[in-house]
Amino acid sequence: MTRITQIAIPTLVRIKHHALERIGVYARRNSFERVLILVSQGLIASITDSVRAALSAEGIAIVDEHEITSSSLEQAQDIFQNIGKMDAIIGVGGGKALDVAKYVAFLSRIPYISVPTSLSNDGFCSPQSSLEVKGKRRSLPATIPYGVVIDIDVCMSAPQVLWWSGIGDLASKITAVYDWKLAFKKQGAQIDDFAALLSDSTVFQLQSRTVKDVESVRLLGTALMLNGIAMEICGSSRPASGSEHLLSHALDLTSKKPRLHGLQVGIAAYIMSRLQGQGTERIVQLFDSTKFWDAFTDEPLLREDWLRAFAAAPAIKQDFYTILSEKDFTEDFKRILYEDERMKKIFA
Repeated sequence: MTRITQIAIPTLVRIKHHALERIGVYARRNSFERVLILVSQGLIASITDSVRAALSAEGIAIVDEHEITSSSLEQAQDIFQNIGKMDAIIGVGGGKALDVAKYVAFLSRIPYISVPTSLSNDGFCSPQSSLEVKGKRRSLPATIPYGVVIDIDVCMSAPQVLWWSGIGDLASKITAVYDWKLAFKKQGAQIDDFAALLSDSTVFQLQSRTVKDVESVRLLGTALMLNGIAMEICGSSRPASGSEHLLSHALDLTSKKPRLHGLQVGIAAYIMSRLQGQGTERIVQLFDSTKFWDAFTDEPLLREDWLRAFAAAPAIKQDFYTILSEKDFTEDFKRILYEDERMKKIFA
């Protein structure tokens, strides 16, 4: 019997110059007359001013606006309980604002437009929200955006380290897909071939790029968006998250100073590819061409943090089979940290 699966994908997608200035036009075309805006704390005033002006120019009523100070479940629930009558929710900024906006949209069943101001990870188009629940970060079900609006000029002006973070998160799909297929072989885990193919293939889009330019921003934005859609297709984070994410989550819990998510999973992906025995050449090519390694020049990583996190990583997520489920790789991990020439350059 053929199984028919319905998935949600963004209806509105704009990755172009001056996209912020047209967000009012996009809202009007989709009959959104009353909107709620959620923006990141400390977002550059010119960005929020552009959004307000663009909406006002098209007669779109901004019924309410909140500055998101933390990605807490409590803040999301408070906004939901006082939401009133809205046609759409617009999230503008970085991860915290977008995660809260996604979750509020999920609870209220209101269309959500994602407007990332940097491309540091694939969260802006994923069907999950990373929220703090009783002091601990958890991934909760959320709605995939109705619309994704990426202003190339805004993302071009974001700090270079956020660009490298996005590159790192993109590279993690190589090891994540391998872990997913390993779980299928060893445990019979359900796998969606198309979602795996889609996520893995996105990495190739950036492997020929050498600098952060207009075309690179467009390609990275497209690739990270497709990673989010891959998760929606299969109903899990498997196409985008594997052993490298377990290590990053462990770092978030045990390190005194965790780094940007994409930076952590990028390095973790390189290490896990060595343990998996595959994908390393692709990751090196991507990191070398984009100078990803330079993200750690001024502040090297600490081996002690990573050794401690590696010990905790396998237990981070129950019933999640990865290469770390195969055997104890502690000695192999240490050898990579201390002897690998690339690791010597970025670890203190």
